[in-house]
Amino acid sequence: MSVSLIVLAAGMGTRMNSDLPKVLHHVAAAPLLHHALAAGRSLEPSRVVVVAGHGAAEVAKSAATFDEACEVVVQEPQLGTAHAVAQAAILLADAAGEAIVLYGDTPLIRAETLQSMLDARAQHAVVVLGFHAADPGRYGRLIADGAELHRIVEYKDATTEERCITLCNSGVICANAKTLFDLVAKVGNANAAGEYYLTDIVELARQAGLSAGVVTCDESETLGVNTRAQLAQAEAAFQARARADCLENGVTLTAPETVFFALDTYIGRDAIIGPNVLFGTGVTVESGCEIKGFCHLEGCHISRGATVGPFARLRPGTELAEDVHVGNFVEIKNSILDEGVKVGHLTYIGDTDIGEFTNIGAGTVTCNYDGVMKHRTHIGKRVFIGSDTMLVAPVSVGDDALTGSGSVITQDVPAEALALGRAVQVNKPGLAVTLLARLRKIKAAKGKS
Repeated sequence: MSVSLIVLAAGMGTRMNSDLPKVLHHVAAAPLLHHALAAGRSLEPSRVVVVAGHGAAEVAKSAATFDEACEVVVQEPQLGTAHAVAQAAILLADAAGEAIVLYGDTPLIRAETLQSMLDARAQHAVVVLGFHAADPGRYGRLIADGAELHRIVEYKDATTEERCITLCNSGVICANAKTLFDLVAKVGNANAAGEYYLTDIVELARQAGLSAGVVTCDESETLGVNTRAQLAQAEAAFQARARADCLENGVTLTAPETVFFALDTYIGRDAIIGPNVLFGTGVTVESGCEIKGFCHLEGCHISRGATVGPFARLRPGTELAEDVHVGNFVEIKNSILDEGVKVGHLTYIGDTDIGEFTNIGAGTVTCNYDGVMKHRTHIGKRVFIGSDTMLVAPVSVGDDALTGSGSVITQDVPAEALALGRAVQVNKPGLAVTLLARLRKIKAAKGKS
């Protein structure tokens, strides 16, 4: 089945009190827009159209970072939700199959819910997503008989009896693409706001002899973000869901409430995640790994049996093979560590390839930046890098080599060689006492003045 995804993302978000377009504010380390696109991606859409408005260039750039195939149209002026969908018709007029309309500021819609809407299309020409609200407030009400949707009533137009209905409109709609655009083209703006409302297509469909249905979801999925408070609420809801999913899928979280996931975090079965671990985007942790407390990970891949932390920082481009150990206060960036490598503590590894079973001593630094360009370090298999070694890239260390502690390595080290790069030590008998006495005298004189 061919599916076109239409994501409405034109709003300014005045109540966010921000220069940033509302849909680009982050939940789970990703823009709100990406959450909607991720939910829609589960349907394997053939076309994805984002309807932008305020900050259109920024929104288009963000959409492209998620999926280069995303198409963007600009709604200008912004005359309501039906008018926004009509802009997508410019690109999708000839699209076959289904169309689903999502909102870029509603980040918690589940893929399963969207699939249920597609399934309901077998019985109804138009399918609307509804939810039972704990406090219906000023939501539009869905007037339905079971799964049969009769009409959508805005709060201001609802009778007292209708306002008692708790089944509310989320705004998410699914229909055949041609049907959707035909109905949208008939929507008028004879209302107080002078806007074209997408909800009007339900009444238009029934007038045309087409059926309309409703699929329901949990209220939490429909949370729209219009304020900073709602942004925080969405973050909390996402994290609660992600933690529950991890636990259900066989991951141990020793202090679940302190672990924060990104939109795309993947954690394998039997992994152990300690307290106060923060995941940025692009992290995969395979089965059987342990991430100890207070680690920050982003853009990295951690293979089976590896251990990380505590207090470790893994930055984008980091690849840890099986049974690698990364200890406390270690930072790794854009580096590949082969099987069994150990980087125990107090070390920076950047732009580096490290062969299997190599041991990196405490205080080691790969000096990868010359002030203008980055350079790569290559360390072979079964190498021992002595504590406090400075490896000034570009430089290579061969298999089974050894560097002496405190060395500055500026030349390639052959396989099986011992490299020493220290200045000659000179001892001056008695000079320490004499020098300290002189310095204390100078300090005392300054204090008197």
